[in-house]
Amino acid sequence: MRLKHIAFALLVATALTGCNDTLDTAKIDLSTVKNKVEQPLPATVLADMQKKDMPRQSPIMIRILKEEGKLEIWKAKADNRFDVIKSYDICAWSGKLGPKIKEGDRQAPEGFYNLTPAHLNPNSKYYLAINTGFPNRYDQANGRYGTNLMIHGACSSSGCYSMTDEQVLEIYAFARDAFKGGQTSVQLEALPFRMTAENMARHRDNPNYDFWKMLKVGYDNFEVTKRPPDVGFCEKKYVFNQQTNPTGGAAGACPSSATPPALVSALSSYDKTYDVAYKSALDKFDGKVWYEPSEAERKAVVAGKRKGRELAYAPTGTSLEAGKLMSEADFKSLMEKKMAAANGAPANTVLASAGPMPAGYATSGTPRAASAAERMKQDRLPMTASATASIPSSAPAIAAASTPTIATAQGKTIAVPVPEQNPLAYAAVPQPVSEEAKKPFWKFWAKD
Repeated sequence: MRLKHIAFALLVATALTGCNDTLDTAKIDLSTVKNKVEQPLPATVLADMQKKDMPRQSPIMIRILKEEGKLEIWKAKADNRFDVIKSYDICAWSGKLGPKIKEGDRQAPEGFYNLTPAHLNPNSKYYLAINTGFPNRYDQANGRYGTNLMIHGACSSSGCYSMTDEQVLEIYAFARDAFKGGQTSVQLEALPFRMTAENMARHRDNPNYDFWKMLKVGYDNFEVTKRPPDVGFCEKKYVFNQQTNPTGGAAGACPSSATPPALVSALSSYDKTYDVAYKSALDKFDGKVWYEPSEAERKAVVAGKRKGRELAYAPTGTSLEAGKLMSEADFKSLMEKKMAAANGAPANTVLASAGPMPAGYATSGTPRAASAAERMKQDRLPMTASATASIPSSAPAIAAASTPTIATAQGKTIAVPVPEQNPLAYAAVPQPVSEEAKKPFWKFWAKD
């Protein structure tokens, strides 16, 4: 009988080790937390870090995927490549897919942002908070503005990415430990979705598509290198991993620069695979349109989670839960109903929670190229080395410094070259550094 009990206990333990600690499983009794600012990471997380060869205080990167409602913590391993160590369900984010434009639009930011220790707020009224760094220099150059855009607790958002208190306790601890380890800035990549070929094709008619293509360059750089890209700003654009850093300000002309040859080669292989997948996705979605849900529609799909909680607790579902793929005819009909409802038509002609028709969509049907190949010519990103030089590039969005640097790295390279030592430490502000530390990011991609 005793052996049966032991076997059952082992079976339960094995099952639990396969769980992913997200919104539903990351639980801690907050009443037992004596010092939330210094609360250590859970033993399970530390064990996972050890398995993945991640030093406890190695650098991190934060990636937000708005459509899925995910916040990922990526952490540097001993080989200086980054891997996911934790993924959380975002409890609440307001607005819809697309960048923040102005104060009060309820939009959560999208872009590449640079977080320093000064962005941590241990005294937030939303338990703990990390400022996103919005607006960065790209936002400012394009007239976008807003204040107090945070990652915080309390599960209530008006332009922020809001987590549960239990989640933000861990996220804060990841950032705190990385800063203690010497990382001077953490890159936040706030993206509309995973920028796969299928997702890009599904959103090809969204009015934000050109902006997203620009962000995708940085996304691709990270997917290839598994290192946060260097981010620059010029001609009111992002630019990524360029050999010559822009010096004329975010609105100034981009310098003659190019992507490092080793990186061009790696990206070229990545792009070929992407092109095949994108063509297939265009065929799959031919005649289909993705309906992007309103915030009210997202809240409706998770309304049950509010029961028994205080009024301030306001979870929002994901766009994938509340959105849907529709035929062009059905999409046109729905948009016309929304327009009618906005103009005072009877309420029974439209979904009760539907808002006005999204800006940029045509109710008469979006003009399309005759074939997937022609659509690709319209939509594809520049892939050549010369074209890449003119595409926006990024490094941890640095508000004060014009030329970010990387410290404590060596120049030895491998096939897709990366430094062999940890940690990556991007300088938040210009400061005296050694000649080795002055070595720009791109040179780590070339043989000495």
